[in-house]
Amino acid sequence: MGVWEKPDYEVLIRNKDLLALRQAFSELDPPDVAEILEDFSTHDSSLAFRVMPRQQAALVFEYLPVEHQTKLVQSLADEQLVTLLNEMSPDDRTRLFEELPPEVTRRALSNLGPEELKVARQLLGYKEGSAGRFMTPKYIALNPSFSIEEAFSYIRAHGKGRETLNILFITDEKGRLLSDLDLEDLVMANPSSKVGDISEDRQTVSILATADREEVVLAFEKYDRVALPVTDSQGYLLGIITIDDVLDVATDKATEEIQKLGGMEALDAPYLSSGFTELLRKRAGWLAVLFLGEMLTATAMKYFQIEIEKASVLALFLPLMISSGGNSGSQAASLIIRSLAFRELTLSDWWRVLRRELLSGLALGGILGAIGLCRILAFSAYDPMMYGPHYVRLALVVAFSLVGIVLFGTLCGSMLPMLLRRLGFDPATASAPFVATLVDVSGIVIYFAISILLLKGFIL
Repeated sequence: MGVWEKPDYEVLIRNKDLLALRQAFSELDPPDVAEILEDFSTHDSSLAFRVMPRQQAALVFEYLPVEHQTKLVQSLADEQLVTLLNEMSPDDRTRLFEELPPEVTRRALSNLGPEELKVARQLLGYKEGSAGRFMTPKYIALNPSFSIEEAFSYIRAHGKGRETLNILFITDEKGRLLSDLDLEDLVMANPSSKVGDISEDRQTVSILATADREEVVLAFEKYDRVALPVTDSQGYLLGIITIDDVLDVATDKATEEIQKLGGMEALDAPYLSSGFTELLRKRAGWLAVLFLGEMLTATAMKYFQIEIEKASVLALFLPLMISSGGNSGSQAASLIIRSLAFRELTLSDWWRVLRRELLSGLALGGILGAIGLCRILAFSAYDPMMYGPHYVRLALVVAFSLVGIVLFGTLCGSMLPMLLRRLGFDPATASAPFVATLVDVSGIVIYFAISILLLKGFIL
């Protein structure tokens, strides 16, 4: 028996062996085909889409990165584009329209069928980032008066092309959501019972179409569902959101917050798809603000220039002080920002957070201070002249300064995100570099203030 060899897809494209390419793709799942096409040029990808069956092409297209989708939409002929867009699920198609240039979106919309165009305009009418943008109107809704056999007949007649059949929704004659149930419940139900009898004990959970993406993610986490219905303010069922859409939303939100934590504006597109000018614009603003903030460090250093000239040994520990304060502040900011994002904390918890971080800052500062104290004493025992004759006092300065700086860093890092949330800003903008810049300046002041207090009359 021969060993199966993976085909060289690029060779098949180059040789125009389209039948072999079609056969090779038919043996793969859509995500795998999409991964292969990511390495193809736009021309070759367009050629590959021509040989794939219509439904497979639509599924593969949904798994491609947005930048690749955009190039394909611009390169495909109108006939191919019509087929592709009409076969896509409405929620994935809406996200594509959000990313396309306006002129490309207009062309794409003009190629949709009447029914699909109506759905696309409806979804695009919702605010960007809201649940209405992520939902799909392709779901199964059953009447509570249906018998079990009537329900199965309805599913067989209308189930093709729906987003999911695992979750079924119960609505009244006017379309108002009553409940939902698992397909398993329907299969295991008594054949003589009604659909309404099965769902009456199940908790009804829904999402408002106007809810933002954070609320959508939290709802899925809280209720552990694979699909949730989307309703209007009157309770009428508009569509559903499935777990795969939520994973995309959560990934986008996490990416945005991580970029903000890095001290920059969130990118509107993946890194390689962002233009050079956009990258500069997103990064230069915050970088300039942080640079101006760091200039205060030089001002603080200038203020204590006389002390540095008298005791140059103090300058040896400045990087240690600054980095310790920045690190502690970044840790606290990251913890609080994440907790606020997941609603683990509210603004009313500020006093609890303050007390907790006050104790944490003292403990962490004490640990680092003890390490610094032992380090100076140990090195001075080996070489008494390394830090001068007053090395014990110097060690105490370092120890007490670390306690003060780390304490200030943790308090600043924990309170600043909550203050920004209170003022209506995104807490993620309290980035680690921003907190670090603030703590750098205060760290210098704390360090030299303690130095003057303990070393005045000795080396100062």
